[in-house]
Amino acid sequence: MNQKLFSKDFTLVVIGQIISLFGNATIRFALPLYLLNLTGSSALYGTVTACAFIPAILLSPVGGIVADRVNKRNIMVILDFFTAAVILTFSLLMHEVNLILLLTVTLSFLYGIAGAYQPAVQASIPALTNQDNFMAANSIINTISSFASLMGPVLGGVLYSAYGLKPVLWVCMVCFMMSAVMEIFINIPFQKQTSGGGILKTVRTDFADSIRFIRKEKPVIGKGVLVICGINLFLSAMIIVALPYLVTEVLNLDASQANRLYGFAQGALAAGGLAGGIGAGIFANKLAIDKSGSLLIACAVCVFPISVSLLLFSSGIINYIVITVCCFAIMVCSTIFTVQMMSFIQTETPQNLIGKVIAVILTVSMCAQPLGNAFYGVLFEICKGFEYAVVLFSGIVSLMIAISAKKFSKNYPPYRPKCKMV
Repeated sequence: MNQKLFSKDFTLVVIGQIISLFGNATIRFALPLYLLNLTGSSALYGTVTACAFIPAILLSPVGGIVADRVNKRNIMVILDFFTAAVILTFSLLMHEVNLILLLTVTLSFLYGIAGAYQPAVQASIPALTNQDNFMAANSIINTISSFASLMGPVLGGVLYSAYGLKPVLWVCMVCFMMSAVMEIFINIPFQKQTSGGGILKTVRTDFADSIRFIRKEKPVIGKGVLVICGINLFLSAMIIVALPYLVTEVLNLDASQANRLYGFAQGALAAGGLAGGIGAGIFANKLAIDKSGSLLIACAVCVFPISVSLLLFSSGIINYIVITVCCFAIMVCSTIFTVQMMSFIQTETPQNLIGKVIAVILTVSMCAQPLGNAFYGVLFEICKGFEYAVVLFSGIVSLMIAISAKKFSKNYPPYRPKCKMV
């Protein structure tokens, strides 16, 4: 049966995501930048953001198991209210306790909540629409995420530069409160699963089922996850650490100007994700999953102009423009790849496993992120004055991984969804 994509409940999920992701993008932009401005240390920045990823890695599989056994609407509501409480607590304690410790703990909570939250959102898509609309629905969710990531850092950069951190905190807290209230009215079909024992036994059994499905029934998904791990380790982590460090500490820009430009650069990343999400929805019928390796090659190639620019040009503005344009292109390609992979996984995975499988995939792929953040934070610190070499290293290794991915992506089934954006 052809099910309308924009049903009432999916529309409420979309609106709730717009508000929630806007607050998430803003707070995750402002807090690390605040730390970097206070210390000027890329190593400390990379280490703190790496530590913040650990709860996301640990809680993501738990979130997947819960998403398959608890009403997904309730998960979204509770976690959004809890996020607002975390931000409120930080704002009250930021001048009372050790700031670096408080920032680390707060970011850990925020990343951990996101790790538990995303499996519920992704697993709700098959419950709210039919298979023909999976690509469109994922494209919309990714587009919303990118739009929020576009506007969040821009507004956060303006507010932070003009008024400091406090107004940013209050805006984000209001966003999460509004999102939680909106999500109360969502109705997501839910069928309670039987439990085979206590909580720990259930967790072990569910986790083992999802691992077995990925390894034995759909090994091509497992290979894709390993590729994503490599890209996260050598490309995504480099961009996460390099973008704020290069713009605010290396390019010899005025401090307030650098913070604003960093906000716009983050916005350019989000704009690339927005363009990629829209493109994935419009051209869904032409996007074959077995050709997805070419997108990763394009991502890796876009790294090399950044290295060349840092080597040849001393102008901060020229380097900034090159960095921003290349990051935009990387995000366009990587977002299309992400939408393709998520739609393929949702199509190939049974309903009773989808939350757990998505959580395992997110967990494994995220494991590389903190390692990469810490690695590049230290590497940039060691290679001061030779930042172009660090970027070049990232491009070479990422290109090798992408070429390998292109070889085995030919084994994917030629899945092309019948996508209707109505």
